[in-house]
Amino acid sequence: QVTHPLIERLTTEYGLPEIGLDEHEAFIAQPGMTVLFFAGDPKRYRETTDVAVVLPELLGAFEGELRAGLVGRDAEIELQKHYGFRQWPTLVFLRDGGYLGVISRIKNWSEYLDEIQELRQAEVRRPPGFSIPVVSA
Repeated sequence: QVTHPLIERLTTEYGLPEIGLDEHEAFIAQPGMTVLFFAGDPKRYRETTDVAVVLPELLGAFEGELRAGLVGRDAEIELQKHYGFRQWPTLVFLRDGGYLGVISRIKNWSEYLDEIQELRQAEVRRPPGFSIPVVSA
C-alpha cells in the first residue's frame, strides 16, 4: 500500500515499522518518545514527500530519543480520528503512550527543532479527538 518511493524508503532504508490498528497500542506503549507519521496520499498532499525526507533527519538530530513509525494507509483515518488532527501530513508525538501534540505539514528546520523541544518538555494529555459541533433545534 506504500504509494511513493520516498515514503517506502522510510521502511526499507530506515527500518521504520508500518503501524496498523493491530500494532498501534503496543508500539506507542513502549517507553520513551514516539512519533507517528501520518503521510496520507502524496498525490493529494504534496508536502508528504517533504516530511518523508525530513523525518529521518529529525530522528538523527534527536540522537535516538525519538522512535518513529509510519502509520499504514488502512489505519490512517481511524487513528486520525483518535488523535484529532485536521491537516496532512502530520507527525503525532507521544511519550510512554501518552499524547503530547502534533506537527502538521512541512516546517522550517528551526521550527521543527523548537516545536519538538517544546513537546519533549510537555505534559502528556488527552488527544483532542474529533469534535462534531452539536446544534440544538
